[in-house]
Amino acid sequence: MTIYDFITKLNSGELDGKLAELYGAENVLRQHIRYLSAAENFSKLYPECDDIQVFSASGRTEIGGNHTDHQHGCVLAAAVSLDIVAIVAFHDEGVIRYSSAERPECTVRLDYLAVNEAEKETTEALIRGVAAGFAGLDVNVGGFNVFADSSVPVGSGLSSSAAFEILIGTIIDEHCNGGKAGAVEIARIGQYAENVYFGKASGLMDQLVSSVGGFSFIDFEDPDEPTVERVSFDFESKGYRVCITATGSSHADLSGDYSAISGEMKHVANELGCEVLREVSEEEFYEKLPELRKVCTDRELLRAAHFFAESERAALEAQALRNGDTEEFFELVNASGMSSAELLQNIYSPAAPQSQPLNLAIAISRRILGGSGAVRVHGGGFAGTIQAFVPIYTLRDYISEMERILGIGSCSPLNIRPVGGTRICR
Repeated sequence: MTIYDFITKLNSGELDGKLAELYGAENVLRQHIRYLSAAENFSKLYPECDDIQVFSASGRTEIGGNHTDHQHGCVLAAAVSLDIVAIVAFHDEGVIRYSSAERPECTVRLDYLAVNEAEKETTEALIRGVAAGFAGLDVNVGGFNVFADSSVPVGSGLSSSAAFEILIGTIIDEHCNGGKAGAVEIARIGQYAENVYFGKASGLMDQLVSSVGGFSFIDFEDPDEPTVERVSFDFESKGYRVCITATGSSHADLSGDYSAISGEMKHVANELGCEVLREVSEEEFYEKLPELRKVCTDRELLRAAHFFAESERAALEAQALRNGDTEEFFELVNASGMSSAELLQNIYSPAAPQSQPLNLAIAISRRILGGSGAVRVHGGGFAGTIQAFVPIYTLRDYISEMERILGIGSCSPLNIRPVGGTRICR
């Protein structure tokens, strides 16, 4: 497909059905403008490349299971309409060239796919890691040029890194592997790239949700073979929208706070003779609290208590959605938020107790919602974003008041995206 063909398809409305599926019907025109801009930028950067394909991979929102995955617990999460769009042209030059609206071109040679310590925590590392993951499956990874446009904010808790990994993985799988790897394998390759090449220890949740799409209930009892179940639910048909509000603080530099949560939970599990809390029964934990207090801090024990309740709560949330019971679901979401604040204690960083943007945003949300819907911390916590389920009849007022206090553009109503990484057209 040429650039001209793609533009013609956009302008004729031929792609409107696909765009409505990904972003919601009300956002189709905005996506026309975005995709046309991406195609124009691609043409300027790579004028010799006229045969293109178009791909997309989404961010994700965690709905239940705050900090449970690293202890092999359960999570409920969903792919969202914020995504990374890529215009791609394939070639046989043995390199991947990646440019975006946010950064200049980077180049990764495909004749060297070993870990490069000098490029840890870079875009190049993730690209090389994903390519290496497919090479390990005996896939002949060919070269391509990419111009990308991302609407997933970095440091927002919507997992921009996983969206990027799934984007590159989907491009390689569709073009070089006939789509045979599938969503779960692409997610594993993304996690491998992030852990080994990028140098960040992360679980598999973010990549799985971005790759699978829709609502996903995930049980990590066996982290190598997690159970992934799609949950069908439409919040808009029930009169609600999911909103993410950025508090003006990024969680990108809070790795110490995040590591402390998993480390403290693991310490409790170790004192009970196990590797992770999933291997411990909740009854045994509470029975042995007197002995545990001699060797564990109170915060460690509170965080362990959060894990047991939160992992079960994620399963109950998924069941409430299956039953179409929004009242029960919202009660569970609010309980998750309270547990995160009181037990998990990830609403603000203990290093800066005077700075509590998440607590402030949650308090404002509760005041606006007046007991309807639900609100909780979003993602890893300590900073970043909050999540709210807002009645559509008050959506405009909610956004207006949140943005009056936290800044224009801070509050984003999201659509749940039914598909994960995808090729839009070829």
